[in-house]
Amino acid sequence: MKKRFNVAVVGATGAVGSEMLRVLEQRKFPLSALKLLASERSVGRRIDFNGTKLSVEQLTKHSFAGIDVALFSAGASRSLEFAPEAVKQGAVVVDNSSAFRMAPEVPLVVPEVNPHALKNHKGLIANPNCSTIVLVVALKPIHDAVGLKRVTVATYQSASGAGAKAMYQLYEETRQIVRQFKVRPGDFQVPPRLTEYHMPNLKRIRVLPNQIAFNLIPQIDVFVEHGETKEERKMALESRKILEQPKLELHATCVRVPVFVAHSEAVTIDTDKPVTVEQLRAILAKTPGLKVVDDPAHGKYPMPIDSASHDEVFVGRLRQDPAYPKTFQLWLVGDNLRKGAATNAVQIAEAVMCPRSE
Repeated sequence: MKKRFNVAVVGATGAVGSEMLRVLEQRKFPLSALKLLASERSVGRRIDFNGTKLSVEQLTKHSFAGIDVALFSAGASRSLEFAPEAVKQGAVVVDNSSAFRMAPEVPLVVPEVNPHALKNHKGLIANPNCSTIVLVVALKPIHDAVGLKRVTVATYQSASGAGAKAMYQLYEETRQIVRQFKVRPGDFQVPPRLTEYHMPNLKRIRVLPNQIAFNLIPQIDVFVEHGETKEERKMALESRKILEQPKLELHATCVRVPVFVAHSEAVTIDTDKPVTVEQLRAILAKTPGLKVVDDPAHGKYPMPIDSASHDEVFVGRLRQDPAYPKTFQLWLVGDNLRKGAATNAVQIAEAVMCPRSE
């Protein structure tokens, strides 16, 4: 008989936690029991799972007795406080926060990229940053085939990457601005300053550093040394760890965009060995977890609206720099709530608890 497991989802009422429940259900993870954990304000909330209503319980240090797998998505401070306790009580923890990602003894894993890192886990496994996951799924096969000298990436990250409250900020700002448009068909004029529109209660709903509706914010997380943001630093450090290339040159610019779900990335790579666009496309096409959508002449390329709710990373706009034969550009899109977070975490749990060799 197939072994079944007791699973806890920490942060079950958040954007990623909710997606974790959906992924567990869709992938038919072998559950014996499921425990939903969240902060005190969510206690008693009823959530449907596989046709059954489950009640949310308060997260405490005693929540993990008998739990085999704990999927954490409640922020770094909660992970630092409760994840070690869960491990002590016998659970395998897959943590979606930044708390343990760069700890040398903690594997940082994307199953399509570095599943071998799971062999040495000590009960705690880190889920990478959502933008990092989208990137390394595409970088790994290229690195293996022709090597990478340098990577430059600009991200276009959706509001959901900052949580459910950021999604609501985008919705509410958009709603309030659009309601004030005075437009007749054929007589539309672009407002000169969208910030002049009256948006009541804006301070109450704002969790991003600036207005996101009809805007781009070139800041994700706080600024650190050398003018980088913490998100940009994460992408470089995490990619090097996952790819096991500590000296890889990787530079990122991370931007928040007015999209609800799915992150997009414009990537420029310099390869070690010569390769053609056709050869790169063939390499990417046979890579698990990647889907090539690359027919721009017919308007076919990856877009957030098409990748949302999918688990693959979509890749397209693949082209070679005419002046530099070893320089290539590509465009990546992935659902940050699924492959960028929830699906990757569940895949890790599957790889640890249900290895294919069994």
